[in-house]
Amino acid sequence: MTPTLVREHLSHAGSRPPRVNVCARARDWSEIQERMLVPLHEAVYDRLEVGPATRLLGLRCGSGLALLTALARGAAVTGIDPCPELLALARERLRPDTQRGTRARAEARLVEGTPGDAADTGAPAYSLVTVFEPIGCLAGDSEGLAELLASALPLMERRTAVVLAGWGPPERCATASVLRVATKLADPLRSARSWRPARRDDLEEVAQRAGLRPDGSGRVACPFGYADSDSAVRGLLSTGLFDAAIAATDRKQVDKELVEALHPHRRPDGTVWMPNVFRYLVARVP
Repeated sequence: MTPTLVREHLSHAGSRPPRVNVCARARDWSEIQERMLVPLHEAVYDRLEVGPATRLLGLRCGSGLALLTALARGAAVTGIDPCPELLALARERLRPDTQRGTRARAEARLVEGTPGDAADTGAPAYSLVTVFEPIGCLAGDSEGLAELLASALPLMERRTAVVLAGWGPPERCATASVLRVATKLADPLRSARSWRPARRDDLEEVAQRAGLRPDGSGRVACPFGYADSDSAVRGLLSTGLFDAAIAATDRKQVDKELVEALHPHRRPDGTVWMPNVFRYLVARVP
């Protein structure tokens, strides 16, 4: 999943309150966790027929895996994220020598900041806007998202598709039991950003606040699979979902509790496997 990460620049639209050293875990996100959402990226791109005619804007693009997937389909892509560590990894990923036959680097643009910083006078409007960073897992995790989308509206045209992503129902997400560790360890009196079950209308509420019209949705199986418990812990911590727990206790305690929570999901060969379902919403600019 695209991470619920520290957003360093609080003055930027769509930024979030800072958390503990999450951008410092950007490489763990890029190398371990981000690939878990590839089925979501592919399902959305298939549904919206992403290809050479697509001009895509990825908000909160993270380390750029979803952008690379669209680039491989022939789309021109622009990614925006306020975290410089993540954007540095995205630049590595989108270098021409790593694209393996995809379009030239001129078709991939990365911007640190806000949608306003990505404005390109005279360029065509974007035909698709995505926010693949899932919401509906932490209390308040959609904070600033409607404002971020609203600030991107001048870059779109009427009927442009905007895609939002979220966690599926907890009964369909094996990882939900592990994420409850974050609530258990975080002091609820000190942190309003603890785990909560995803609600059915999380995505629709954000779209409505941004002035968008829902135009369909879907669910996608996105299992979380790891080589071992250590990789699972590193991947899950890279999402930022456990930052409040680390702040309330310490990293050692969180690691210990996570390993225990992952035990039911370990296979005999030591790998960790957790089936999950994620949801996406397609909304349109009216």
